[in-house]
Amino acid sequence: MIPTELAHLKALLTQQLKNLLRQSDETVAGARAADYNCSDPLDRASHDEAQDNLFRIRDRESRLINKIRNALACIADGSYGICEICGEEISYKRLEARPVTTKCIHCKTREERIERVID
Repeated sequence: MIPTELAHLKALLTQQLKNLLRQSDETVAGARAADYNCSDPLDRASHDEAQDNLFRIRDRESRLINKIRNALACIADGSYGICEICGEEISYKRLEARPVTTKCIHCKTREERIERVID
C-alpha cells in the first residue's frame, strides 16, 4: 500500500473514531439527564424500550470503537492491511470500504461459507 493510501485510511479511521466517541458521550450524558418520570406504565415501557435500543446500538458502536483503535494500532506498528489468516495484503478497495477489516476478501468469503454450512 502506498503512503497516501495509508494516510487516507488513517484519516478515515480517526474521523470515524472521533464521531463515535462524541456520540457515545452524548448518549451517556443524555441518559443521565433524562430522568423520565411518568405515571403511565405504557409510556414508561415505551421509553424504557427506546433506551434499551439506544444502548444496544451504543454497545455495537463500542465494539466498533475497539476495532478502530486496533486498526490504528496496526497502522502505527506497520501490520495494517495484512490478512490475519493468510498473511497476504488486503486490497485497498476492501480497506476503503471496511477500514477495520482484518481479513482479505478470499479468507472472509471462505469463513462465511463455513459459517453458513454450520448454521
